[in-house]
Amino acid sequence: MHEYSIVDSLLQLADEHTKKNNAKKVTKLEIKIGVLSGVEPDLLQTAFDTFKEGTVCGEAEFIMNIQPVVIHCKDCDYKGSLKKNEYYCPKCKSANLEIIDGEDMYLMSLELESD
Repeated sequence: MHEYSIVDSLLQLADEHTKKNNAKKVTKLEIKIGVLSGVEPDLLQTAFDTFKEGTVCGEAEFIMNIQPVVIHCKDCDYKGSLKKNEYYCPKCKSANLEIIDGEDMYLMSLELESD
């Protein structure tokens, strides 16, 4: 499960930011997960809950925002989210699409508590 390595990276980033900002702990960690990122939100939550103990994120709230697939149709210039896993333009039915968002995972914010 690569969710464990993702959580390990998130915890390392949180630790670095905590030290850099002279904070004592993370109270909230917020991420954005694209539906095409290959990350399973339930497994990521379980991994975070398992590995946060004893870290600066031990009491942190973990917020996941799921990003739908956002496309740009190169034929009719439509831009918008896809509702289903059907990769054609909802406006003109073209398959000539560019995916703009929904493929990545980002750390959006950390909320830190100082001494």
